Amino acid sequence: MSKYDVAVIGSGPGGYVAAIRCAQLGMKTAIIEKYDVLGGTCLNVGCIPSKALLDSSHHYEDALKHFEDHGIEIPGDIKLNFKKMIERKAAVVDQTTKGIAFLMDKNKIDVFTGMGAFKDATHIEITNGEKTETIEATNTIIATGSKPASLPFIKLDKDRILTSTEALSLKEVPKHLVVIGGGVIGLELGQVYNRLGSEVSVVEYMDRIIPTMDSAQSKELMKVMKKQGVKFYVSHKVSAVSKKGKEVTVTATDKNDKEVTFKGDYCLVSVGRKPYTEGLKAENAGVKITERGMIDVNDHLQTNIKNIYAIGDVVRGAMLAHKASEEGVLVAEIIAGQKPHIDYNLIPGVVYTWPEVASVGKTEEQLKDAKIEYKSGQFPMRALGRSRASGDTDGFVKILSDKKTDEVLGVHMVGARVADLIAEAVTAMEFRASAEDIARMSHAHPTYAEAVKEAALAATDDRALHI
Repeated sequence: MSKYDVAVIGSGPGGYVAAIRCAQLGMKTAIIEKYDVLGGTCLNVGCIPSKALLDSSHHYEDALKHFEDHGIEIPGDIKLNFKKMIERKAAVVDQTTKGIAFLMDKNKIDVFTGMGAFKDATHIEITNGEKTETIEATNTIIATGSKPASLPFIKLDKDRILTSTEALSLKEVPKHLVVIGGGVIGLELGQVYNRLGSEVSVVEYMDRIIPTMDSAQSKELMKVMKKQGVKFYVSHKVSAVSKKGKEVTVTATDKNDKEVTFKGDYCLVSVGRKPYTEGLKAENAGVKITERGMIDVNDHLQTNIKNIYAIGDVVRGAMLAHKASEEGVLVAEIIAGQKPHIDYNLIPGVVYTWPEVASVGKTEEQLKDAKIEYKSGQFPMRALGRSRASGDTDGFVKILSDKKTDEVLGVHMVGARVADLIAEAVTAMEFRASAEDIARMSHAHPTYAEAVKEAALAATDDRALHI
């Protein structure tokens, strides 16, 4: 029987990063993955393929609608080769997952393919078809991730009534895609197919889209996406989804309790994700799992069994790939006897639509609820020379700072490349910078990042220079 210092169950961004860090710290490490390829949801049917389709569809939309503005004329009709677009997405995924396999080999991490299940707190049984083997692990990290959630009355046939997994590999562009859920996944995939020619209707239970983010971001993104042709139905509670032939009918009630129906050829159910702990047999190790499939952990991400840890989507907090990676590093370093930390308030959130949306820290609503006195500075992207040069004038940067100390409490952005810009805000807030600190930093001109400086100036005695 093979013995390891650490065994990691699951090879997504939490699991594979945890394994690499354990190996770097000198621990003999194994990683167990039930599928034939590494990378988990993020690399195979999540972050990476969705961004590939977002980029490809963005190029297509630019060619159709914006090239002429830049003096670029293409003779003949611009045609969409959807099959090739999907093939490119698959190639990007393949290249990325092979990269993870290379990293496992480079760091001398043993990879086991099969379903990992606990025999007891120190032994894991790995089943692949008819083959079963057992390994011993002094410590185990559970990193089994999540899967798409649904509603109890919806029967997902994965043909016309889809999750995000199937929506990434369609054989045709939908004529009318009905999206249930106005969160990150629904908006990103909705925008992909809207660009490719689909009619897209987003049905959201809450009174606004991306409801966990700052309300100003919700309002701005909805305004822009409406302009792009997406239709929104907020404050609508879905009550039934049915299919007849190639037609899907979604029934909902609006805020006035009036019944509304939506008919399309495809329906994407994107109402969030749920922890994936099925088949883990955690009870054999004594690990407690809630009725919702979540694993309880302490501040060190340690379960009720001291040598077993859990990270990523199976524990509390936002279901984000980069959060899982940070937790993977933290657990590896704790096992090695170090004293790392994570500030969960400073884990950024991003929506990869165009314009992009990014946030870190507290929203204005959260500060009001907590009765914290704050200042707000906002700067529109349209006032930047760089935005006008590229034609990306939608959006803004908003900085919230403490009214007394001027410490930055939250930064919320909508605009071109804000998924990258948010790192400046995270860095500043990690060092507990004030709005004035950011305002006094030199930002290259012309850049989108100048909006961060200007928003900081606006939060500092309303000193913005270019509005």
